[in-house]
Amino acid sequence: MKRIGLLSDTHGYWDERYLKYFEDCDEIWHAGDIGSEEVADRLEAFRPLRAVYGNIDGQNLRLRFPEINRFTLEGSDVLIKHIGGYPGKYDPSVRSLLQEQPPALFISGHSHILKVKFDPRLNLLHINPGAAGKYGFHQVRTLVRFCIEQGTFQNLEVIELHDS
Repeated sequence: MKRIGLLSDTHGYWDERYLKYFEDCDEIWHAGDIGSEEVADRLEAFRPLRAVYGNIDGQNLRLRFPEINRFTLEGSDVLIKHIGGYPGKYDPSVRSLLQEQPPALFISGHSHILKVKFDPRLNLLHINPGAAGKYGFHQVRTLVRFCIEQGTFQNLEVIELHDS
């Protein structure tokens, strides 16, 4: 079993609570718009980091992370892309890949809208963790935690980061 901490759209903003809420995680995944190498460095120093670059990320982050990150973990095929859309409205840049070789789990960011939705047509789970940073229209910053065990996704939690 692997415990995953998932976030997106930090836009260079650091919150110490990322570490608090990801303390029990085996890996951290970032779905793009990291915003600064410092955020990536701090996450990577804490736990193994899998990430993709987003549309606001500069050249250094684009050289460091791929646009699409596809891998297998605990028997599950996972695909992460920052701009990806969601079931029924996949972005054209990833639509054919999803249709031809659907992963078990598709993760995207970009919209700043937390969404967890199963796509029965492609038999995949989609997760957008919302936005963990302060830049954007969202009113509540969010993180997601979940487990992957032998090809199944379990114990999904949404964490809201309220500012005091």
